Amino acid sequence: MNLKKIVLFIGPSFEDREYIYPYYRFQEAGFQVDVLGPKKNETYVGLHGLEAETNLGPDDLKVDDYDVFVVTGGHAPDRMRQNEKLVNIIKEAFEKDKIVAAICHGPQLLIEADVLKGKRATSYRAIVKDVKNAGAIFEDKPVVVDGKLVTSRHPRDLPEFTKAILKLISY
Repeated sequence: MNLKKIVLFIGPSFEDREYIYPYYRFQEAGFQVDVLGPKKNETYVGLHGLEAETNLGPDDLKVDDYDVFVVTGGHAPDRMRQNEKLVNIIKEAFEKDKIVAAICHGPQLLIEADVLKGKRATSYRAIVKDVKNAGAIFEDKPVVVDGKLVTSRHPRDLPEFTKAILKLISY
C-alpha cells in the first residue's frame, strides 16, 4: 500500500486548533502531511498565536500526488480564496474525485471554487448564508459527509471531522 498523502491549507490568521489537531492526528494514523499556503516556506501566525510553516506553495503542489485536501478555518480561507492558484487546486481536487474537507470558515475556499452546488455541507454559523447561496444543502451537524466532501462547523467538531476523513481514506 502506498503512503497516503494529506495536504493542509493554511494562511494568515488560520484557526490554530483546526491546523494542529489534524496535523498530528493524521501523522499518528500513519499519513504524510504537508502544509500548503499562499507561499512556500512561509511562517503564518494563527488566531491564537501558533506559528506554522508551509512546505508547499501553490506552484509546488501536484493534485495527483495527494489523496486528501483539508482547508482549515479562521480568517485564512477568506484571504486564500483571493488566490486563484489555491482556488484552482480545490477545483482540480474535486474534478479528480479526491477527498476534500473544510472546517469552520474553510468552505469559503470551496465557495470560491464553485464546488458546493447540490452538495450537503455545514460550516461556521457566520458563513451559513454564503454556503447556502453557493448552492449547498446546509445541515447544522458536527460533521457532514457527502461523497468525498467532508465539512464541519468549528474546533469542537474536530474529533468527528478527523474520524470522518480517516474513514474515507480507509476505503
